[in-house]
Amino acid sequence: MANNKIKYSIPSYEITDISTFKNRRNIIKAAFASGLLGSGIRLHADDNKPKWSGLSKSHLSIDTPNTPKEIIENYTNYYEFSFNKNDSTVLSQRLTVDPWTIEISGEVEKPGKFNLEDLLRQNTLEERIYRFRCVEAWSMVVPWVGFSLGDLLKKVQPLSTAQFVKFTSIYQPEIMPNQKSNSMLQWPYEEALRIDEAMHPLTLLAVGMYGDTLPKQNGAPLRLIVPWKYGFKNIKAIVKIELLKRAPNTSWNLFAPDEYGFYANVNPDLPHPRWSQNTERLLGGGFFTPRRKTELFNGYAEHVAYLYKDMDLRHFF
Repeated sequence: MANNKIKYSIPSYEITDISTFKNRRNIIKAAFASGLLGSGIRLHADDNKPKWSGLSKSHLSIDTPNTPKEIIENYTNYYEFSFNKNDSTVLSQRLTVDPWTIEISGEVEKPGKFNLEDLLRQNTLEERIYRFRCVEAWSMVVPWVGFSLGDLLKKVQPLSTAQFVKFTSIYQPEIMPNQKSNSMLQWPYEEALRIDEAMHPLTLLAVGMYGDTLPKQNGAPLRLIVPWKYGFKNIKAIVKIELLKRAPNTSWNLFAPDEYGFYANVNPDLPHPRWSQNTERLLGGGFFTPRRKTELFNGYAEHVAYLYKDMDLRHFF
């Protein structure tokens, strides 16, 4: 396996500013205090300080200077609520995230239902600073807080027959307008990885960002982060994980298979059918900031390219 220590750094001006998320302080005050304390994390009474201190920084984090000042706030796709990137910030506040249970089933020796607070106590939380690249050709850099998906899967002991990992998001049509109207996608939202992708050390289950609890519009209380793949693979509000023998259908691939592939690896040389993927707009960079050159596997090629050594990168998405 390749050396998994990240060797390059991200310029400070490319890290999305922490103040991007400060205006949503009122929606994060009630998240997982018991689980976080059990993980050795301390909550601050001062709301102007990060909620989590004493948090170890993963060796998988990219070395970066201080967080920059330029920001764009609450810019997120959450189509269960809205097709507008800003409206979901308000609409998502009705989402119930506590208590939260994740079911793990399929090709495992120890299936079960797990309370999120128990998982937080049983797994080591880390900060990991990753690039995030959307298929829409915009990008940002985020300091996530979370734990390794691979470590969680090892605890349920996958069988040798487990070849794929399927994720299912929350289904609450009473508060999610596009689920209620059955708009666009088949709900609930579903995504999947190959088992080797899921077990890769870079693959993260995130519960926070910027030292705070994950906001509801950004996928609270638990979302997937696979930094070398386009953003739509990073499913939000996970309630179910299934280990399967065969590749499952996924939501965007069912909707538009020519535009949203199963693998969805960031590839500047493989355009989307309707636009180029060669460059990207860095959120918060300002009108005169030049577009950034997109990197193969979002800059993580050294660490993940071996997963696809027998595949022609020019022809798969």
